[in-house]
Amino acid sequence: MHRERPSRVRGAVVWTSTPTGPGSGLVLPDGCVDLLWRSDREEVLVAGPDTGAKAVEPVAGVTWTGLRFAPGHAPAVLGVPAAELRDARVALADLWGAAAARRVAEQVAAAPGAGLEALAAGIDPDPSLTRAARLLASGRAVADVADALGVGVRQLHRRSLDAFGYSPQLLGRVLRFRRAVAALRAGTPPAQVAAQAGFTDQAHLSREVRVFAGTTPGALRQASSANRSTDPPSGSSTVA
Repeated sequence: MHRERPSRVRGAVVWTSTPTGPGSGLVLPDGCVDLLWRSDREEVLVAGPDTGAKAVEPVAGVTWTGLRFAPGHAPAVLGVPAAELRDARVALADLWGAAAARRVAEQVAAAPGAGLEALAAGIDPDPSLTRAARLLASGRAVADVADALGVGVRQLHRRSLDAFGYSPQLLGRVLRFRRAVAALRAGTPPAQVAAQAGFTDQAHLSREVRVFAGTTPGALRQASSANRSTDPPSGSSTVA
């Protein structure tokens, strides 16, 4: 069973996921970085932005709690460029040191959701990064986004890697893919999803779904409908 709520941290979501039966699921790329707490282990993990789907095998009796940052917001909290976390699952101790991570784990263990939120207390995201993500998600060309932010294309590329872990082009593709996934999960036919999400045509949608999910739009739609109550988190996650 997967549940989530808006976080006190701007743009973030707190989620919990507990398996209700056997069967693996897929965690799909979404441009986000998550802080993770597993109920049977006393450590905080960091899940970086993914470039492809990852299979998740449920562990009976284990609940995951996560804080999913909005794209671009996590590096200000973690002090690490997002590109260094791309497709990675690392212990917070590897980033902050064992002593600091141990103190954090003690705090999070008492109240996992609130404890993870406390790590980002008082840290506000750079509004220009939020704007960049919004413009790229809308399908704006990279050069147009750079102009809108008042920076050069190369500078936008560097800032995008640091903040999002992706180039601007890849970030736009991932965010468009996530719009398509949401529509497919809502039961929208693939042809309509392609038109609404900004793909050239249905074949373009199919290619991107194959790249990011390793399957077809129809299969993703059917699987989402069948597993709606037990889907893994929509953001990044980790495997046992």
